[in-house]
Order: sequence, then C-alpha cells, then structure tokens
Amino acid sequence: MDAQPAAVVRVADCNWMQVEEYLQHDDRAVLPVGSTEQHAYLSLATDSILAERIAVDAAEPLGVLVLQAMPFGIAPGFAAFPGTVSLRPETLVAVLVETLGTLRGQGFRRFLIVNGHGGNTPARAPLEAWGARWHDWWDSAAVREEAAAVYPGDATHASWFESFPWTRVTGVELPTEEKPMVTDREALRELEPAAVRAAIGDGSYGGPYAVSDEEALRVWNAGVTEVRALIESL
Repeated sequence: MDAQPAAVVRVADCNWMQVEEYLQHDDRAVLPVGSTEQHAYLSLATDSILAERIAVDAAEPLGVLVLQAMPFGIAPGFAAFPGTVSLRPETLVAVLVETLGTLRGQGFRRFLIVNGHGGNTPARAPLEAWGARWHDWWDSAAVREEAAAVYPGDATHASWFESFPWTRVTGVELPTEEKPMVTDREALRELEPAAVRAAIGDGSYGGPYAVSDEEALRVWNAGVTEVRALIESL
C-alpha cells in the first residue's frame, strides 16, 4: 500500500478552500505566540521561530491546523537593543482575542496558544478567560526536567536553552566560553531599557551559548511530546 502524504497543518501552506474542508472534520487550531527581541547571537525572531516550529512538529501527526506565529510580544526591557519590538499587554491581548474571535466565527471552537516568550505572561489570564488554552512550552515540567539533565545550571534567556539549528544566524559563531549568570533578573524589570542593555551586555542571561545538537534535541523532543498531548486533549 502506498504511504499516505503527511497532512498539511500550516495555515500558510493552505488556501481557504482547504481550511473549509478541514472544518468539516475538526475544529481545533493552534496559535503560536512569540516575540521579536534581542537574543544575543541568536535570531531576533527566536521566540516566534520556536513557538511555531514546536507547534508544527507537535500538530503534524495529528493533522491539526497551526497558524503562523504572532511575531510581536511584550518586551519593553529590551527596547534599547535594535530590532526589538514591544507591545503593551493590552495591545497583545486585543490582537489575540480578535484573531481567535475571527476564527471562532468561521467554525473553529478549540484553541491552544503555544507561547514562546516569558514576557507575554500578562496575556495568559485574559486569553484563558476567553476560552483558549495557554501553554508556555519552554517552562513546562517535562522540558525543565530534560534541560536540567543536559545542563545542571539555570536554563536562561539567549543561552544554549534557545540555541537550535533553526534559531542560529548564518555566519555568526557562538562564543565557546560560558557567560557568568545574571543573578538578579527580577531587578532588571525595574530598569530603563538603556540600563538593561548596560547590565546584560550581549543580551544573554548566562551559561553556555550552546550545547551539542543531540543534547538540545532531547529538550526539544520533550517539548514536542508535551504540546502534542495538549492538542490531543483539546
């Protein structure tokens, strides 16, 4: 018997007629939410890249539709790093609610938001009150357990924890030495953007800039498995 082709799950790869057909048998949708902000030597789009890719990797075997990632989030502290974009919390909530509301009007009923950026946390409660499920893929018990097995120190912003082949910038070499940890990250929230930049230098919060791809993929696969289980449970 011939193998069946993989289901098309990315909305960006569909036309409207295919989505209409999808709605005849499923009403689930996954919305990745990220941020455009400094990630030291990694892509400014790291959070969006990771949120969308983990959603697609998780949803593909299930044939559940995944929207393109919301590229902008709440990142005021990094505003002094060129390329960073920051929205007010109420703006992000309004955009996400209107996005899902449009889809609900078309027949979608079950929604999972896969968040890739810690700064977006203020949007969680309003979106859950609206009726969506929210998942911080990078902060789950399974991912953190695997991360601790790979590296016993803290898994931090713009460190090895976010360094995958798909978040690295072509032609940019990562430092080989570990960066000392930024110990009081809560205090950064009280600083103006220029002071944040002065305090953290290249933007990493500390630790190795990379581990082996094999080790990184152990963390990634734990995240994919967890997101897939959440989609199945919608």
